[in-house]
Amino acid sequence: MNILVTGGAGFIGGNFLHIMVKQHPDDRYICLDALTYAGNMETLAPIMDCPNFRFVKADIRDKEAVEKLFQEEKLDAVINFAAESHVDRSIENPQIFLETNIVGTSVLMDACRRHGNIRFHQVSTDEVYGDLPLDRPDLLFHEDTPLHTSSPYSSSKAAADLLVLAYHRTYGLPVTISRCSNNYGPYQFPEKLIPLMIQKAQRGEKLPVYGDGANVRDWLHVSDHCQAIDLILRKGRIGEVYNVGGHNERSNLQVVRVILKALGKDESLIEYVKDRLGHDRRYAIDPTKIETELGWKPQYVFETGIAETIRWNQQHQDWLAHVESGEYLRWMERYEK
Repeated sequence: MNILVTGGAGFIGGNFLHIMVKQHPDDRYICLDALTYAGNMETLAPIMDCPNFRFVKADIRDKEAVEKLFQEEKLDAVINFAAESHVDRSIENPQIFLETNIVGTSVLMDACRRHGNIRFHQVSTDEVYGDLPLDRPDLLFHEDTPLHTSSPYSSSKAAADLLVLAYHRTYGLPVTISRCSNNYGPYQFPEKLIPLMIQKAQRGEKLPVYGDGANVRDWLHVSDHCQAIDLILRKGRIGEVYNVGGHNERSNLQVVRVILKALGKDESLIEYVKDRLGHDRRYAIDPTKIETELGWKPQYVFETGIAETIRWNQQHQDWLAHVESGEYLRWMERYEK
């Protein structure tokens, strides 16, 4: 297959390409990425010379650039990772989230329709379901849980999901959607909780924890997520939504304490800060559907995954330093020359 992967220079898309380029050597992967602040060409460095990989710098909102790429490549499938995804940034500037996450998705699907109803997979998030009460551990998100968003980010993703399903019903576009819990692992942009806390703890800096730190997330190792997406693309039922969760619920405070303990740092570094606006209290996914239908199971328990992630961050200080300094933005200039 010829597979277009949008947002492939980001955290999850980059990990997906690292795994799949090697796992499916007979398939060809074309990465389209606008290289906004969270897109990092250094993430793709290990696979840039692989014969079944191509990189194209373009924005999914750019109709002409997307059309040109579809004309150049005889695509069999599109996996849309491309998204603005940081909740705090969406609160500060909602507009770009609407443009990329909704309009960009429609541009891609329109191109799929024009070129023979190409298979389309939308990578979404459990945040579209809103949140769950902390005192009801029996409650989980199911695929038919009503959408109840809390932030401009999650609202833009929910809108994109509905648009994807509408394209299937209206135009017959062959689509699937996956909604995942919080990812962690290699190459994660250091504004996110786990890499941010690892970096600050290593430096002996204060670790800012929102509110009381009791907010609960279901943590999913990125490689488990990538394998789930690959399965859905190849074996998932058209028109269906699949929840992907890690069976690893932890509060933010528990995560921070695990990191501090692993790095031999004192909990006095924890600093409670003003809570985020509209901060969801608990996310928890029931992945029974993908487990029973497609045979997917997460391979990582949190204790193993977080230890591996901490080691990765310790061993890739150059990558992290380039991100924090902005040097990674100049890597693309060197690549183009």
